[in-house]
Amino acid sequence: MKEITIDYALRATWQSVAKMYNEEAKNFGTTMAVGFTLLSIDPKTGTPSTSLGPKMGMEATSLSRILKSMEEKGLITRKPNPDDGRGVLIYLTPFGLEKRKDSKDVVLRFNEVVRQNVSEEELGNFFKVMETINVLISEKKIYGRKTKLNNHHQ
Repeated sequence: MKEITIDYALRATWQSVAKMYNEEAKNFGTTMAVGFTLLSIDPKTGTPSTSLGPKMGMEATSLSRILKSMEEKGLITRKPNPDDGRGVLIYLTPFGLEKRKDSKDVVLRFNEVVRQNVSEEELGNFFKVMETINVLISEKKIYGRKTKLNNHHQ
């Protein structure tokens, strides 16, 4: 391939960002996944466990593993959801709130340095492109709907 493909640029850049975040998270005795989860939990009202997965774009099994680890480390507590008898709300502990602040500082630092090195116009264009890609995917304008092959054995 003579030109770099769009998906390669996205993947390579995200892998660099993820590696950078994981290296930084090690300094705080945690991982990027835990930091991302801390930032996804509402610090005041807690967050229903069922909405965390979709919010983070994560499978339930991966998320439950992370939540179990976070609970063992004293970052979160689980309480019954008063609005849903079967549901559980995830709350940050005081230690979790402290680690959430660390995670937020790391993300804000990344954004600050990128903004210092990229013009507002370039950043605006970047976000427009990302939005367009997401719309094209969500509206199935790239590959269309997947249909099952017709069964000719009737």
